[in-house]
Amino acid sequence: MNLLRRENIMDLLSSSKDKPVIKVLTGVRRSGKSTTLKMFADELVKSGIGKRQIQQYNFEDPKINAITNWREHYDIAISNLANGKMNYIFIDEIQELNEFQKLLNGLQIIENIDLYITGSNARLLSGELATLLSGRYITINVTPFSCKEFFEFNKKNKYKNLVESYIFSSGFPVIAGEEIQDSDFANAYIKNIYSTVLEKDIFQRLEIRDKRDFQNIAKFVFANIGSPLSPNNISNKLASNGIKINNKTVERYIKALIDSYLIYEVSRFDIKGKKQLATQEKYYAVDLGIRRHLIGQKRRDDIGHCLENVVYFELLRRGGKIWTGKAQESEIDFVVQKHSGEMEYYQVAYTAKEEATLARELNPLKKIKDNYKKILLTTDEFEFNNEGIELLNLEKWVLNG
Repeated sequence: MNLLRRENIMDLLSSSKDKPVIKVLTGVRRSGKSTTLKMFADELVKSGIGKRQIQQYNFEDPKINAITNWREHYDIAISNLANGKMNYIFIDEIQELNEFQKLLNGLQIIENIDLYITGSNARLLSGELATLLSGRYITINVTPFSCKEFFEFNKKNKYKNLVESYIFSSGFPVIAGEEIQDSDFANAYIKNIYSTVLEKDIFQRLEIRDKRDFQNIAKFVFANIGSPLSPNNISNKLASNGIKINNKTVERYIKALIDSYLIYEVSRFDIKGKKQLATQEKYYAVDLGIRRHLIGQKRRDDIGHCLENVVYFELLRRGGKIWTGKAQESEIDFVVQKHSGEMEYYQVAYTAKEEATLARELNPLKKIKDNYKKILLTTDEFEFNNEGIELLNLEKWVLNG
């Protein structure tokens, strides 16, 4: 099987190695968490760490999850420790074990254990685990392949247009490079991922009875990526189509989609007032293949918001806080605060060849009266600087990141 070393994730794992915190890899199912941990374990062995010092457990393995008592798993792990050396324990899909927090807490307090876990539900890992471990862990977000990783994974393919090829394929490693609409296998794989997430991470845990209502909300949010939404306007829009769901239920279901990593929420930021706003969040799909599975998007429909989705996850990969922006009465697609504290502003458009389109995209950026970086990303080949605003080709920007 073709594998890709995901540099930013592996670098984070390497830099936190042997530090007294649990490394928690979170993200949607089948995004590559387990494979990444296995590759890291293999690199530990290549660096000279003995195989006896490494233990790996997967709670989706029937042989492992047949043992339902956390204490038995604790005793097994302790009995397999290499004495007098650092031990590396890797646990996949920890949320499948009842009282998993007790297992982690017990292992984490042992000095010669370096602990790595994966999980597919933010509610479990950020709520109960955060309370119990109170700061003794770090989270590393794992998404399906970014556009740049997609290119690196498929280097043998001579894409005429990388970004559009990515949009009409999927970032899930097993099917990355296959066009969803043209591949029966890719379609079946995407359907299976979505169904598994719904059944195991949402319906069972939240005891959702009206699955049709949930599906209607999910389809609405996926169809409207990049658009400002609120539980109230979603409820009203569905009601206008004859589907009555109150806004509290909408809010609960959106939270479930976020916690299972199917969608990512981005808050709005008032650039002039320098404060985060509490309404009209935007949402982006963890994988555009899932979006097409749900809404049946045609090839050229809504490509602008799909490009925006690509840019969001590339910015997420590069690090920093991300908002959508409000500059007076204008909207900015993305406002990014880097770890250094510096800000960056991004607009995304399919093309800016027409003068009217170019002016429309540049004007919101021109209203921002600071000297931080301002960028307009398009699929156009030409690049230039307009009054300090950089117009860049999106594909080159992705690959040069």
